[in-house]
Amino acid sequence: MTDAWQEDLSPIGASDWTPERAHHLLNRAGFGGPPEEVRRLAAMAPEKAVAWFIDFKAVDNSHLSPFDHSGVYDPTLTPFPPTRPAATRLAQETGSAMGVDVKPAGSRRLQPVADRFFFWLRASMLETRRVANWWGDRMVATNRPLQEKLALFWHGHFASSEDKVRDYRKMLGQVELFQEHAAGNFRTLLAAVARDPGMLVYLDAGENLKSRPNENFGRELMELFTMGVGNYTEQDLREAARAFTGWRDSDLSFHIDEAQHDDGQKTVLGHTGPLGGQDVLDIILAQPATGNFIARKLYRFLVRDDVTPEFQAKLGDLLRSNDYEIAPFLQTVFLSRDFYSASSVGTHIKGPVELVVSTYRRLGLNTSPGMPDFNKTNTDLGQTLLYPPTVAGWSEGRAWITPGSLLARGNFARAVLMPDVISFTDPNLDPYPSQIRAFGARIRAGEDIATASRIVDGAEGKEASSSEMSASKPQSGMAAAKLQPAMATANLLSEHEDFNTHYASLKGWEEAVRRVKPIPRGAAQFSLTAIVLESGARSSGGAVDCLVTRFLSVPLDPAARSAAVAFLEAELGTPDLDRAKTYLEEPLRETAHLIMSAPEYQLA
Repeated sequence: MTDAWQEDLSPIGASDWTPERAHHLLNRAGFGGPPEEVRRLAAMAPEKAVAWFIDFKAVDNSHLSPFDHSGVYDPTLTPFPPTRPAATRLAQETGSAMGVDVKPAGSRRLQPVADRFFFWLRASMLETRRVANWWGDRMVATNRPLQEKLALFWHGHFASSEDKVRDYRKMLGQVELFQEHAAGNFRTLLAAVARDPGMLVYLDAGENLKSRPNENFGRELMELFTMGVGNYTEQDLREAARAFTGWRDSDLSFHIDEAQHDDGQKTVLGHTGPLGGQDVLDIILAQPATGNFIARKLYRFLVRDDVTPEFQAKLGDLLRSNDYEIAPFLQTVFLSRDFYSASSVGTHIKGPVELVVSTYRRLGLNTSPGMPDFNKTNTDLGQTLLYPPTVAGWSEGRAWITPGSLLARGNFARAVLMPDVISFTDPNLDPYPSQIRAFGARIRAGEDIATASRIVDGAEGKEASSSEMSASKPQSGMAAAKLQPAMATANLLSEHEDFNTHYASLKGWEEAVRRVKPIPRGAAQFSLTAIVLESGARSSGGAVDCLVTRFLSVPLDPAARSAAVAFLEAELGTPDLDRAKTYLEEPLRETAHLIMSAPEYQLA
């Protein structure tokens, strides 16, 4: 490799193709893999190896299953009320909400409605975790690694979160959309995202009215999805918002509400007319800034962070010259000298999902194990799938690495190698937020609902859910109750409150956990003893070299290698693996943990 290749998009030759470069391609166009996968790619011509990744639709992937729904959704949940107060208010006014009737008599007449509201919030969240786990399984087991790698990229680029969407089906639809168009045409993908029900909900399309345009989608479209800051004006944003008025989701489909669409004259980026949303997308795609912006972002995700303005323009020209087709753009990049230059190889910091998936693929696994939990692991490392922190997605690059995240990465490696059989608990069975956990514990201990709610709220005599109770509840009785002993207060609350929010959240959790299918739990199945001995290693030094080759993409520091060899030899009591093969597994796992905790393990 030579720095003379930097920013040179001319293709490498057959004589330039080596196992090291095949390994680099495997890391960047996919999620890495075991040495045998590297050898398979190295045996091909570079053009064939690159084509195997890019032409992935020709690769059989029939062993993967579609997402298995738990069946928690039914049509009565749509349209889902925007808030709990909206749900109970609707029930008060009409006698039902979300398919649940108000009780004709008795205490807490609205409790079933409140329970139903929280059930869907909890069920959708749990089902979203299952979607993320299913996606993680696909990343580990797929024969089309570039497809999933690009789907992950588009998820961070067109970021939306279940926190606001509150419908796992819409989040699943986005994942499937990104998988379908992963290496397709950006023009087609952009049009599909603009009509995606999840994105429409996330960026407040329902509030984008002819009489009062909402700029959220138009702003993110120009700033984050296409051109980048500095390539449009505030007036362009306001006019674009008008063009998208009336764009709506109908549950899982798209339609335009003509009554709310502004069909008047608009001027966007110098173009004037009765512009609609698709017109604005076409105008944006015609801007040179769009090709430059998308090309640079793809390049930074797949190659390296540092891109000069001149090289960015070159990449943008390449993307535009292919009419925004992603596949030929990537073909040029993956075959280029620049891709294999010293500045590109071994310089990429793996994101949390990439780190986790690459670990499993390097171990030769065909599924994401349930221990450690895929979702909790990625959350601890800073990247929760389907819950990006903002519409800008994740910062990535150096932002992934902090002292705390390095410790968490080492802990993840240990959890894979030495499963926590003592303290591991299923995160899906842990109620959230913590107040609900405390409330549930008090109910199970025999306290009545109102007393438990009052104590969890943290104030003696405070109304059990003061901000969320019916406004019609008798205040004079409540004022009198505050003068009574605690139990009298609880009884009066129970008699007069229309529902209890703490209790509704708890009951929502209980029903959701009953109905949502569990994520399989089990430790990763692999044998480091078999891996090392089958590699031909017969000494402690050979074992360390085998583990380094499997787990690292860059050479291990010589001093660190010597320390790892000395550690393994001390644990074995001998440098001879044949002498120690009956008790080799645990020392190898401890040594692998040292290697996987090294700074080099964070790089690809």
